[in-house]
Amino acid sequence: MNEITAPVPPQIPLSSAGGKGLLPLGQKPEEHESIPNLLVAIEAILRQPRRLMFQLRGNGGGKLIGILLFGMLLCSLIYGVVVGTFSMGTQLWAAPIKIAGGLFLSGAICLPSLYIFACISGSRAGLRELCGLVAGLLMLSSVLLIGFAPVAWLFSQSTESVAWMGALHLLFWFIATCFGLRFLVEGFSHSQPRSRAGLSTWILMFMLVAVQMTAALRPIVGNANSFLPTEKKLFLTHWGDCLNTTSPVSH
Repeated sequence: MNEITAPVPPQIPLSSAGGKGLLPLGQKPEEHESIPNLLVAIEAILRQPRRLMFQLRGNGGGKLIGILLFGMLLCSLIYGVVVGTFSMGTQLWAAPIKIAGGLFLSGAICLPSLYIFACISGSRAGLRELCGLVAGLLMLSSVLLIGFAPVAWLFSQSTESVAWMGALHLLFWFIATCFGLRFLVEGFSHSQPRSRAGLSTWILMFMLVAVQMTAALRPIVGNANSFLPTEKKLFLTHWGDCLNTTSPVSH
């Protein structure tokens, strides 16, 4: 009699610390294709994020980080001009500078703590790779803000309410940042951390730093007598003041 052999189960891919199966970076041929310029980088981060994550680990990682940061600055400046059309005047140049500067400062301020949490969690990611993931987070968020820009412009021409426009821009920023953080979390998972507790703590801290920038660099929406505020305020206090005022001028 012929022996009946049981079917061989499919091979399970390697898993990371979280228990989720992750195909190691570099296993797909398209991930090895170079990213020579900004347009290719934008296409990669939207369609092939693994390609970007893999190349951040290579010899050209430093150049790629520069491309990502340049893309972030360019996209955030463009979105800032749209924000400035609400009040016009000096806000056409002040809002872009504040938005681009605020995003860059948020990433720079939180980068050291990300490196510390990565080391504590047992991650194999080096400082350059973490810089690349933060740069990718910022650029992806900025690219998504460009997608929201036409909607933001429409409402900026339809209302004089600082509170409404501020809430709308915060909503767009929150959605864009969530997608950016998803890119960073996926990239961090490939560095084989033992725990994600540190990364979760860092995400909360990054969000708090970013929203505090809305108060530290105010006004971003509306006008004021000076480029930067002369009074210290927590972001919750600043938002409350915006809700309580009916004037198109933000103090």
